[in-house]
Amino acid sequence: MRSSVIPFPTLLAGLVAVLVGYASSAAIIWQAAAAAGADARDIAGWMTALGLGMGVSTLALTLWRRVPVLTAWSTPGAALLVTGLQGVTLNQAVGIFIFANALIVLCGLTGLFARLMKIIPHSLAAAMLAGILLRFGLQAFASLQGNLWLCGSMLLAWLMCKALAPRYAVVGALVAGAAVAVLSGQTAGQAVGIAFVAPRFIAPEFSPALLLSVGLPFFLVTMASQNAPGVATMKAAGYVAPVSVLMVVTGGLALLLSPFGVYSICIAAITAAICQSPEAHPDPHQRWKAAAAAGGFYLLAGLFGGSITALMAALPAAWIQMLAGLALLGTLGGSLAQALVNERERDAAMVTFLVTASGLTLLGIGSAFWGLAAGAVCYAALCRAR
Repeated sequence: MRSSVIPFPTLLAGLVAVLVGYASSAAIIWQAAAAAGADARDIAGWMTALGLGMGVSTLALTLWRRVPVLTAWSTPGAALLVTGLQGVTLNQAVGIFIFANALIVLCGLTGLFARLMKIIPHSLAAAMLAGILLRFGLQAFASLQGNLWLCGSMLLAWLMCKALAPRYAVVGALVAGAAVAVLSGQTAGQAVGIAFVAPRFIAPEFSPALLLSVGLPFFLVTMASQNAPGVATMKAAGYVAPVSVLMVVTGGLALLLSPFGVYSICIAAITAAICQSPEAHPDPHQRWKAAAAAGGFYLLAGLFGGSITALMAALPAAWIQMLAGLALLGTLGGSLAQALVNERERDAAMVTFLVTASGLTLLGIGSAFWGLAAGAVCYAALCRAR
C-alpha cells in the first residue's frame, strides 16, 4: 500500500505552481476589475472568490481522477477584459461573465470541444506546450543580467542539487534565492496584512451589445488560449481525463460564482506543467499529489485574498522568474523531445512551436491557438502530399 504522505518536493511543486500563477497575472485581474469600477474592497473579494473556486475545482477533479488536473483563471481573458470593461458597470461585467461561462458549459455538454481535442496529433500538442514554456525559460536566464547574485545563486544551488539530490533541485533554488533576497535587501519593506475579505454578490445586467462585443470574444479567447493549451498540456504529459466533464465542471463552477467576481475557471497549462513534471514526483502516477497540494494552497490564497497583491509586491520579480524557469526546465525539454521525435511530423511540430513561441496575437486570440492552427494546416498538407 502506497503512503498517503505528500513528499516535500511534491508539496513544493504545488506551492510553486500557485505562486507562479498568482505572480504572473494577479495584477492583470486587478486592472480588469478596476476598469469596471470595482473598488479595493470589491477587488479583494474577487480574489477571494477566485482562489476558493480554483481550490475547490482543482481538488475535486484531481482527487476524482487521480491525475494532476490544475485549474486557473484565464490570463488572456483578463487581459482582454482590461480594455473591454472600460466604462462598463460592475453589474454589466457580471452579465458578461455569466454569458461566457454559460457558453463554456454548453461546449462541454455538447462534446464539441472534446471532439476537437481528440484529433490533435500528440507531436503538435507537445510542440505547443514547448512554445508556451519557452518564454519562461528565456525570462529565467535573461534575469541574470540585472540580478546576477540573486539568480546566479539560484542557478548554482539548482545545479548542485540536481547533481547530488535531483528531487530537491527546485527546493535548493528557492531557499538560496530567498536567502540572497533577504540578505541583500531586495524584498519590499512594507508589511503584508493577513485578512479575509468576503466576496460581495453583484446582480447581473445583460446588455446584448456588450455580450457580443466583449462576452463572445472573451469566451473565444478563454477556450482558445487557456482551455485548449490546458488540455493539450495534460495530453502531452501522458494524462487522460474526460474533456467534456472538465469543461462542464470548471465552466459550471465559474457560472455559479460569476456574481461574486469569478470571471473564469479554466484548465491550467503552465502551472499544471509544474505539477506534471518529474520534479514534482519521479512516479507519474503520484504527481496528482502535487496538484492536490496546489488545490490546498489555492484555498489558502482565497481565504487571504486581500493579502495576495501585497505579498506579490514584496517578492523580487527576478526570483519568481528564475524559480518558474527552473521548475519548468524538465517539462520544456521533454516536450521538445516528444514534438520532434517523429521525423514525418517534425516540420509541422516546428511550425507549431515557433508560432506559439512568437507570442503573436490576432483577432484578440493568443499565439497558442494560432500555433496549433498553423501546425495543423502544415500537418494536413504534408501528410496529404506524402
